[in-house]
Amino acid sequence: MTIRHVVTWKLAAEDATERAAQAAEVARRLNALDGVVPQLLSISAGANIAYPDANWDVTLVADFASVAAIEEYQVHPAHEEVAVYIRSVVASRVAVDFEV
Repeated sequence: MTIRHVVTWKLAAEDATERAAQAAEVARRLNALDGVVPQLLSISAGANIAYPDANWDVTLVADFASVAAIEEYQVHPAHEEVAVYIRSVVASRVAVDFEV
């Protein structure tokens, strides 16, 4: 069984240029976890490129072997460091985990 973990964030910055830069930085930091956090089977994060007034700003799609692996990823020091940055720029978060 593989669990797909999808998270989307709306960033807090009102200035569109600042928000785009922060979204790119969130995606860069998340993608840098590839090969660092052993529980990750795959990871892809990206900043929104269209309809910024309607769409959320950045999304993560990551695959794990189990829910337990997601929980281990959550407390991995490298992920925790990224999460500190994300929390500093985010306004809202939505997530879903499902079997693939």
